[in-house]
Amino acid sequence: MGAKHRRNTVVSMMAAGVLLIGCGGGGGDAAPPAPPAAAADELTAFQLEHGIGPITEPMTLPDAIDAALAARGDTIFAQKCSACHKMAEKYIGPELGTVLDRRTPAFVMNMILNPQEMIEKHPVVKQLLAETMSFMANQGLTREDARAVVEYIRTQHP
Repeated sequence: MGAKHRRNTVVSMMAAGVLLIGCGGGGGDAAPPAPPAAAADELTAFQLEHGIGPITEPMTLPDAIDAALAARGDTIFAQKCSACHKMAEKYIGPELGTVLDRRTPAFVMNMILNPQEMIEKHPVVKQLLAETMSFMANQGLTREDARAVVEYIRTQHP
């Protein structure tokens, strides 16, 4: 085997290794491990409607948009959320322009603040996971950051 051929083989093997590591190993078409099952009857009525997490009371948003809060939310969204979410279309995660038509503000905030437990226990989020096949990562936002993102989302309603 010539030096050029050996070098090409080594480069090819390294590239394959990088792809396997980047894609989570050699599992091919294997589905990601399923989160632990939890029956919907294990959740309270509040949790079913508003999600599981630090927001434990219904939220009422004011009629008027808080422009400063929305601007802060825009910045946070651009930094932490836009890689996976778009407002007008499903991307990696669900589209968010109309999410407040489908979910309560408390649900959205609990999803932002507590995605792991929501993925593991909430039937709606489990269904979203089955559809998108992508987990929402915890971005480490504070409660105030999450509220700013919700305010920004309100400005994006079509």
